[in-house]
Amino acid sequence: MPRPNEKSDDRPYDIVLFGATGFVGELTAHYLAEHAPQDCRWALAGRTPSKLEQLRDRLAKTNSACAELPLLHADSDDPASLRELARSTRVLASTVGPYLQYGEGLVAACAEAGTDYTDLTGEPEFVDRMYLAYDAVARRTGARLVHACGFDSVPHDLGAYFTVRRLPEGVPLRVDGFVRAGAQFSGGTFASALGAMGRGRQMLRAAEERRAHEPRPEGGRRVKAVVGAPHRSSEVGAWAVPLPTIDGQVVQRSAAALERYGPDFRYRHFAAVKWLPVAAGGALAVGSVVALAQVPAARRWLSSLVAPGTGPDEARRAKSWFTVRFVGEGGGKRVFTEVSGGDPGYGETAKILAESLLCLAFDELPATAGQVTTATAMGDALLGRLQDAGIRFRVAHVE
Repeated sequence: MPRPNEKSDDRPYDIVLFGATGFVGELTAHYLAEHAPQDCRWALAGRTPSKLEQLRDRLAKTNSACAELPLLHADSDDPASLRELARSTRVLASTVGPYLQYGEGLVAACAEAGTDYTDLTGEPEFVDRMYLAYDAVARRTGARLVHACGFDSVPHDLGAYFTVRRLPEGVPLRVDGFVRAGAQFSGGTFASALGAMGRGRQMLRAAEERRAHEPRPEGGRRVKAVVGAPHRSSEVGAWAVPLPTIDGQVVQRSAAALERYGPDFRYRHFAAVKWLPVAAGGALAVGSVVALAQVPAARRWLSSLVAPGTGPDEARRAKSWFTVRFVGEGGGKRVFTEVSGGDPGYGETAKILAESLLCLAFDELPATAGQVTTATAMGDALLGRLQDAGIRFRVAHVE
């Protein structure tokens, strides 16, 4: 019996994009319209048929073949529709967040159907809860559940992977990542962040439950992601401010799964800020938002400041950029690498998600199943796709 990720005709579609009419969903649909191979059987899915039809009309202006693109009805509040959606395709992506509120039903449906699943979540609690509930199911059915397939967390995960592969094998390795970006966030991203900030206790509880159930790396290997201290980094010429985002956790999980990261691996994740007053002001602003997010009325007020479904316009996205610099060392060698691209949250995120879908659907990949990271599930294949698509991975310096 062929695995669901193998190219076959036993399901109507290779790829389904759920939440296609949302802000990032539409950007992803346009990317697929321009870059999916002609023999790719893909479809748009969502809860509002009229919006799907309008999107299809816009896509047809880019690619006339999209005029016949199938439109599928599904709703996050309708488990039966999600099960039918998951059974119809080999690979499915969801851009419908916040994922803690809307995401579990589709993860469950994909795990049960043996359908590869991707999303754009940056919500650690959601990822941990999905691991606890569906990793074992997905391992049994052969589904690959690949969360955080956007700026959270592919440049960091594959950037660390790219760096590690340029260091000696079989020795302890240390990698630090430094993020810089100039971009604007959307209403959906802000809503997800606020939701996570207001659930600190629940997030810690889910992480503890995961640690209690997750197997340790084989062979006595040690792997950890450390929240480093703020400091002036001579390597990048900036102040390094710890970033307690999901990215470090994803890198840690890739390192635990892949022996190439060595017998003892440590990763630290920072924002690189040129000026100390800016770093201090940013930390104060984030701390204030976190404090306000603990109060339901204040959280609702903050949510009203940026409407869901909105985001930066094309002109603003065209000026946006990101750079992630990595410093890796081990075995007497030190390597400096860099991952960089354009608009991180939307243009490049849509590109990353779409290329992840195409990679899962059509590329020769390692035999993995369950909840897996991009480096574990797709590794070199996705790295090559992203380089071909214009995201730059380069070695800057070796000592």
